[in-house]
Order: sequence, then structure tokens, then C-alpha cells
Amino acid sequence: MDDLFAPVDAPASDGVADAPLATRMRPRTLDEYVGQRHLLAPGKLLRRAIEADRLVSAIFYGPPGVGKTSLAEVIANATRAKFERLSGVESTVADIRRVIAAAATRLRVNAAARTVLFIDEIHRFNRAQQDALLPDVEKGTVRLLGATTENPFFAIVGPLVSRSQIFQLEPLTVADLIDLQTRAVADPERGLGKLKIALDADAARHLATVADGDARKCLNALEIGARTTPPEPATGVIRITRAVAEESIQRKAVVYDGTGDDHYDTISAFIKSMRGSDPDAAIYWLAKMLYDGEDIRFIARRIVICAAEDIGLADPQALVVANAAHQIAEFVGLPEAQLPLAMATIYLATAPKSNRATLAIGSASEEVKKGVTLAVPRHLRDSHYRGAARLGSGEGYQYSHDAPDAYIPQAYLPAGRRYYEPSDRGFEKRIAERLAHWRAVFEQAQEAPPA
Repeated sequence: MDDLFAPVDAPASDGVADAPLATRMRPRTLDEYVGQRHLLAPGKLLRRAIEADRLVSAIFYGPPGVGKTSLAEVIANATRAKFERLSGVESTVADIRRVIAAAATRLRVNAAARTVLFIDEIHRFNRAQQDALLPDVEKGTVRLLGATTENPFFAIVGPLVSRSQIFQLEPLTVADLIDLQTRAVADPERGLGKLKIALDADAARHLATVADGDARKCLNALEIGARTTPPEPATGVIRITRAVAEESIQRKAVVYDGTGDDHYDTISAFIKSMRGSDPDAAIYWLAKMLYDGEDIRFIARRIVICAAEDIGLADPQALVVANAAHQIAEFVGLPEAQLPLAMATIYLATAPKSNRATLAIGSASEEVKKGVTLAVPRHLRDSHYRGAARLGSGEGYQYSHDAPDAYIPQAYLPAGRRYYEPSDRGFEKRIAERLAHWRAVFEQAQEAPPA
């Protein structure tokens, strides 16, 4: 019972001299925390909750190296509650029950003795493990903090998500990462301050850029450069130049898993860029998907769908180009497949846009779903089977090609029903003109007295 009201556990990084630089430089307070200003700037909800020690159950969601675990350690240092931590990789249901049992005991002894339970990589817990948390999160036995790189709405059970606030952390900016490097070079206690380091500005910018928002990647590369570069003989200064930085940091894998949140976000950005007529953005998102191994058939299918859905009859050739790219890409494979895919992407992005065909089929389908099932008019019914004439099928139908311009004004639906209204863009403008002419001829025929 002696540990029930013990002080908050110190962050695991404290006192570990041989830990990586990124671990040693974890912030201890909100003032040391870098980035995530949309959540932690003065006056923001999350900052106020941490400062007032009133944070409820929350899930921190974002890519690797943006400060999810660091934020949990800041909360550990700020809260007066008992702070427990588990790992989604290593912990079991028994570990969860042990922590919850200790939290319940604290509450029985002292109703004000709160417990904060931090679970790193909570998405690694299976459903049974996540369900084990639900009753005690609901009752307030523990306040849950979870960190995940996966979209919690996909990776965490719905009841747990509904009982938690979701905070999305963004990749750190280049300026944030340069700031972190400057602090690390200057800090003699946890950083590299005991070494005489001269960090060139272009080297710091290179590390920050290639790290792509990942503080762990950036700081650990900085340490590799510092530890492996010999000091200058005359001064003893370790100079980290752009060349040293380039050797110290390797290509960062694109944050893209091909099946999860980034997969859908990237293809969404790709389609919206084509729809929005921005060929440069569309090509970038295409390059990102190709770079990290997206299935070219998936990309090609989305290009074909975009051609039909967003360009439609404003440029009917777009569907032909998209389908050709689909077939050629599958036929030749990578790396050559990127060329027809790029050509189709640029063609679609720069084509005139119309979704009127999409709206037309959507409107007609909605009526059918609502039960608006129209009987086929007698003159349009099939007349080619024996006995059709006795039923009057096809009686009164007029063959369009008998007219000089292949148009005869006759009804194919009850009057007043229209689903397709062409736009005035691209080829569809010509369709609109032709359709307007036919509709005018039809209206005149309805107004004329019967012969």
C-alpha cells in the first residue's frame, strides 16, 4: 500500500545517458514541448486541460515522431494523479487488470486519488484487450491516454473512441525541427552541449527537411553526425556540414501503409486534385503512391472512375484515355506503367469538368429506389415476338431514322421527367445545344393540333 500515493513516475528517459538523443531530449514541460501549436498554443483546450490537471480520457493520433509519447510524459510530470503506463505491444489483459485493480483500491482509500493510464501504441491491443478497458474508463476508475499512429476511428473499438477526446497531431515543421536541433546542440545535460559542435544552417535544414516532420529521425541523425565526425585538429570543433548531414540521414520511408488511413487520404488527395484541375498536385500524389508501392491497378481504376464521374461528357475522350492507361499499365507493369498513368492523370486534371452524367444516374436511381417504377409505354414495348401485335406492343412507334435529321418527337417517358441537364463546358456545351433543339421540337409537336 506504500506506493498508492507515490509521486508521479519519472519519464523513462531521465538518467539514461546512453539512450538515443531523441529520447534524452523529450520535453519535461509544456514550455519545452515543440510543435502542435494547434493543440498546445496558449489558450487552446488541450493546454488548458493539462495546466489545470483536468484532462479527461484522450487519444493522441498522428504519424511517428511527432510527439505523442512526449506529450504523455509532459502530462505525467504535470498531473497530481498516479501515472501508469502500458505498451500496446507488450502488455496483456492481466497487466490491464492489475493497473485497474490498483486504481480502484486508490479510489476506495481516497476518493480524490485519480489514476491516469497511458497506453502507447494502443492500436496494437486486440478487441478483447480494448474491451477490458471499457467499464473502468466509463466509471472513471482510470483516465485513459492512448497514443496511436493509426486512425482511431478504424483501429480502436467504437465505445472506447466515444468515451475519449481525439487529438490529431501533425508532422513537425522544418522550423520546429531546426529549433529542436538547436536546443539539442546547446543542452549540456541531456543533449550534445558537452561537445564543441558547429551545426551549419544548411545542414540543419537538410536534416529537418529529409526527416519529414519526424523529430526522432531528425535528432537521431544529428547525433550520428556528431558522434562520427572527427573534430577539427586546431579547434576541437565538430563541424556538421551539409555533406555530413546527407551521410547521417537516410531516405525517410513515406508515411503510407497501403491499406490504412494514409492509403485512403492519399488517394483522396489524388482524386480531388484531378477534379480540382491541378495537374501538379495530382502528379505529386501519384508519385507518392508509386514511390511507396501502391498497386497500379488500384490507381488506374481510380483514374477511370474520375474520368467518368468528374469529367463525363465535357470530354468523352477522357474515359478513353483513362481506360487505355489502365490497360497499358497492367500490360507493361512498372516502372514503365508510371508513364501512361502520368499521362492520364495530367489529361484528366486539365480536361473540362462535368458531373452531370453522375447526377443524372443518381437522380434516376433515387426515383427507382423510392418505388417510382414507370410502366413501359405501349409504343416502346418489344414487338418482335409472336402475339405482340395482339397486345398492341410497339403500336404507334416511329423509327427515328425515317426522319431527315434522325429525330422524331415522340414520348419515351411521362412528360416533365428530366434527369440529365448538360453543362456549358467542353464537348457538353454542344450536347446542350443539340438537346435544347430536340426538346424545342418536341414541345412544338405537343402544342400542335392533332392531324
